[in-house]
Amino acid sequence: MAAIDASSAPDPLDGLLSRVPPALAPLARLAFNYWWSWQPDGEALFRDVDPERWASCEHNPVRLLSETMLLDRAAGSDLPGRSAAALARLEAELAAPAAPTAGASAERPIAYFSAEFGIHESLPVYAGGLGVLAGDLLKQASDLRMPLVGVGLFYRRGYFHQRLDLSGLQHEFWTELDPERLPMRPVRSEDGSPVTVRVALRGHDVALRLWRVDVGRVPLLLLDSNVPGNTPVDRALTSQLYVAERDMRLMQYAALGIGGVRALRALSIDASLVHLNEGHAALAPLELARGLRASGASFAESIAATRPSVVFTTHTPVAAGNERYEASDIRRVLPGLCEELDVSEDELFQLGRHPGAGHGSPLGMTELGLHTSRAANAVSRRHGEVARAMWQGFFPGRSRDEVPITHVTNGVHLATWMRAPMRELLRRHLGDDWESVQSHAERWERVSSIPDEELWQARNALRASLVEMVRRRSVRDRLDRGEAIDYVEAAAKTFDEGVLTVGFARRVATYKRLHLLTRSPERALGLLGSDRPIQVVIAGKAHPLDEDAKHFVQTIFAMKRAPGVGTRVAFLEDYDMDLARTMVAGCDVWVNMPRPPSEASGTSGMKAVLNGTLHLSVLDGWWSEAFDGANGWGIASPEGDDPAEQDRRDADRLYSILESEAVPDFYQRDPLGLPRAWLQRIKRSLVSLGPRFNAKRMLEDYTARVYSR
Repeated sequence: MAAIDASSAPDPLDGLLSRVPPALAPLARLAFNYWWSWQPDGEALFRDVDPERWASCEHNPVRLLSETMLLDRAAGSDLPGRSAAALARLEAELAAPAAPTAGASAERPIAYFSAEFGIHESLPVYAGGLGVLAGDLLKQASDLRMPLVGVGLFYRRGYFHQRLDLSGLQHEFWTELDPERLPMRPVRSEDGSPVTVRVALRGHDVALRLWRVDVGRVPLLLLDSNVPGNTPVDRALTSQLYVAERDMRLMQYAALGIGGVRALRALSIDASLVHLNEGHAALAPLELARGLRASGASFAESIAATRPSVVFTTHTPVAAGNERYEASDIRRVLPGLCEELDVSEDELFQLGRHPGAGHGSPLGMTELGLHTSRAANAVSRRHGEVARAMWQGFFPGRSRDEVPITHVTNGVHLATWMRAPMRELLRRHLGDDWESVQSHAERWERVSSIPDEELWQARNALRASLVEMVRRRSVRDRLDRGEAIDYVEAAAKTFDEGVLTVGFARRVATYKRLHLLTRSPERALGLLGSDRPIQVVIAGKAHPLDEDAKHFVQTIFAMKRAPGVGTRVAFLEDYDMDLARTMVAGCDVWVNMPRPPSEASGTSGMKAVLNGTLHLSVLDGWWSEAFDGANGWGIASPEGDDPAEQDRRDADRLYSILESEAVPDFYQRDPLGLPRAWLQRIKRSLVSLGPRFNAKRMLEDYTARVYSR
């Protein structure tokens, strides 16, 4: 593999080392590997340098150490010893041999392609659940010492930032990322020149340079088109995640799929398996086949020879969400594709069409992924059923049950999403090694014997952290919108760490039905204003072009002057991974109300339950297989109903659960002040869900059911 930096070229790490006191050199080295972000003391190492600057730097360790003026004082604290110990642990982990997995090895790793990766908020090249899942997978692969490399794109403008106006209307803006001040390093050849690959787009070559982000043991390679010599349009190709313009989006898919395979070749990485996370990278198998085509094999033979080394994950249960391109689109954006593959357009397009589809039918990215892979999976049991029904026509002569799309239910990276109070509580009662066996149900059974007093103490600490953040951020957000001062102060004065706290935070898409929270204003106000009140924390971004979703956010704001709303409801702007970690841990009830069967999996609820938060959700996605009647609350919402009637019924059930079950159980206390029924439900949630919905179990399932032949 090419060097991260040759000695003849400037290395960002060397530059950082030259600016920090020698005693903090270990901290500078840690800054360039996101391994620190999921270690128990990792964030504290950087926060303790300068807490205010850490916040203003958006938790970017490289920027912190480049900018802070207090490094000499930090060098005289206990930070040098703590950071040296942490670096020693990281170096030992990096030196340990890889664990061969399903035929993969350090010499021939698994290559995981994804359009977005949610590693950390300081690297905002993610939009939502798809990217955070990809980031969790890389972290868990590192923990398991699985030989794996990630392949994605470096979006210099990332995903958009969100601001709301006085009416609650969302406005978007973007900021430029400086790669020289991020925990990433350029990949250079032995002569010190940047490693670049080229992809023919719109009739000319576009150069893509490579950056490397270290995620523990796993390298994440990001391709970047902002290269001197490219046209202005080409330089903007990788600037923004999920651009609206279709030609630019297809160019991004080519940069990821074709450019990603070429990047692996340029670094002499011979992947044993290519895992396509959604259809965005579905052009990768064509590039794999091109190498065989050049050796004389026919196109059909090349695809057949490539297929055994490709697996595909679909995330989209809505037909309209699976992108398709007309032949004219391909000719315009990838005019040389057929020539490079030495294949007719019709033969190529048959790989991305339903069998029997007529000449001129578009090429689908999901269809292409299904056709060029040896195994395909959905991301929950329910989604597997939906996907097999959706794609049955793609497999003629097979019954729905025979459609070769299995499922691997998503899981979340426990060390990233379980906050310190709960993590430490479980360490004390499940054993020092419990995280290494987190997918073993028998170890989680010990949760049942945790004293209620200790569990309640951990939950109170998590809620208090959330309330402190809500008070601070709600004041900032309301001031920035120009709200009246009494409304600005309302949440800061009365948001209460002893009140039942309900959370709803995720990408604000129409099908996620945020509007159900306000469908019955009188019942909502009754819950907010009773002598046993609830308080509600909401966050999430609507896609810039999704006007209906933006309107749903405005429905929340329409109630802001109603009695109690300003003090008990907070919408926190600019949802990201940092805000998500505090919200999923601090809320008492996590609400999810998708319209079935639109939720492929959903992972925010998994993060919540790991922290002792109780899940209240429609029985769709992962919750369909997780709910057992006692580990949270489930709402049956049969498909095929009139949408308005379905909304009315589901909202009624949501309010009824809160009114008659959640509120009474939370506030019913024994003489010691403990909500015994509530705590029993938390224990049942942890015991039944903890071992099943973590990323360790997910990767074990991928290895057994998808990666192994």
